[in-house]
Amino acid sequence: MGATGWGFKKSLWVFHLNAGACNNCDIEVLDCLTPRFDVERFGIKLVGSVKHADVLLVSGSVPRKVVPDVIETWEQAPKPCAVVALGSCGCTGGIFKDGNNFAGPIDKHIPVHAYIPGCPPRPEAIIGGIVKLIGTL
Repeated sequence: MGATGWGFKKSLWVFHLNAGACNNCDIEVLDCLTPRFDVERFGIKLVGSVKHADVLLVSGSVPRKVVPDVIETWEQAPKPCAVVALGSCGCTGGIFKDGNNFAGPIDKHIPVHAYIPGCPPRPEAIIGGIVKLIGTL
């Protein structure tokens, strides 16, 4: 794991970035924080600033106008920072992949370390994907 990955052993601070999503993924991310799913029991915490994040959770189909913002957010994140593509739109473009404004999936613009597919992905899938990400880091 090395000296740079020591902080990933126990807990991850996650910043959620909506890059053109329809808000279904956003609702499921918030559902992970409720007492029913309680993502914080795994040490996963949602933070309000990318400058505090260990993981960048990106949802949405990435329209052309949003690409500079996604790249700027990635550059502001402290390194090492893992990126998770959330939802069908984030992983492949989903139903928007043939759209005129679609700039490509997230991994075309920034490096992605994990994919959580689904439209929208269930809270169990989101939690499972991030917990598996802890194991790979």
